[in-house]
Amino acid sequence: MRPGSPYGTHRVLEPLGVLPQGAWKIDNSMAIYDNEIRIDVSALNIDAASFTQIRQEAAGDLERIAGIVCGTVERRGKQHNPVTGSGGMLIGRVAEIGPALADKVDLKVGDRIATLVSLSLTPLQIRSIRKIHLDQDQIEVDGQAILFASGLYARLPDDIPEAVALAILDVAGAPAQTARLVRPGDTVLVVGGGGKSGSLCVYEARKRAGPAGRVIGVSPFADDCERMRELGWVDHAVQVDATDAVAMMEAIAKVTAGQMADVTINCVNIPNTEMGSILSTRDRGRIYFFSMATSFTAAALGAEGVGKDVEMIIGNGYARDHALYALALLRESPELRRLFAESYG
Repeated sequence: MRPGSPYGTHRVLEPLGVLPQGAWKIDNSMAIYDNEIRIDVSALNIDAASFTQIRQEAAGDLERIAGIVCGTVERRGKQHNPVTGSGGMLIGRVAEIGPALADKVDLKVGDRIATLVSLSLTPLQIRSIRKIHLDQDQIEVDGQAILFASGLYARLPDDIPEAVALAILDVAGAPAQTARLVRPGDTVLVVGGGGKSGSLCVYEARKRAGPAGRVIGVSPFADDCERMRELGWVDHAVQVDATDAVAMMEAIAKVTAGQMADVTINCVNIPNTEMGSILSTRDRGRIYFFSMATSFTAAALGAEGVGKDVEMIIGNGYARDHALYALALLRESPELRRLFAESYG
């Protein structure tokens, strides 16, 4: 059995000299190297920005969506959306563990796991697509994948349904990073507060900001805003289109008496929301762009263009123990668990 790089560079086909995530094409053959794990894949959770783009390109047609996903994997060896640049993550069972890893990982063949690294760097084969869940960004598949030695993973818990765990683990970095950023008394703005990652961030922000803080959830949809009000974690549920930067700034100025947000968490799955987030945040405030739809060029140059002195944080989806943290939130909050069970169970 051949030795491999812990970072998977041995799988890169083109261009050579880059890591798998940055490669256009990688080797997705399923004969493992000595430090790889092969997984029998049962489901993909496509990144929200990627799935939105695919759904729009296919006009919601399930066969076309399946064709786009399978075509990407066939061409690139991985589910790496060429438009959004993002991927997602998967769940499945451990099928084989390379001998160089056998004594270094707490896994055995047959364990149910979720990968916590992007599909945009994961060698993947899809034999068939069983079902596409349009409202969940999830695709049930029969396939196989490779996890590199450096790849993160989490065992699927027995007390949380698989589809719910998949949805939570896909965005586990968002609440963990929110916990780091929000301080007692902060005014926190969650853009996309009615969505999957947004709901987790709203809940976490409420905990961290405390009674002296304020939490504002933003969505363009009336149903999202009504749900945020019913859950009771926001002080204000603002219905505004975040792509309309001036309208969003004015809406946030109204509910904050012109003080704006101390911390803004951007969780949306569509582009062109950078300036709305920047204008809604106070000078020297912080913005966490979790969304993979973010253009960091637009954010950096846009902030400069309006003379806004804000700290902008790239949406690293990983924080130490983020998977355990996110799953613990479901166990801690019956309302949060019910919300995800109704949406993904």
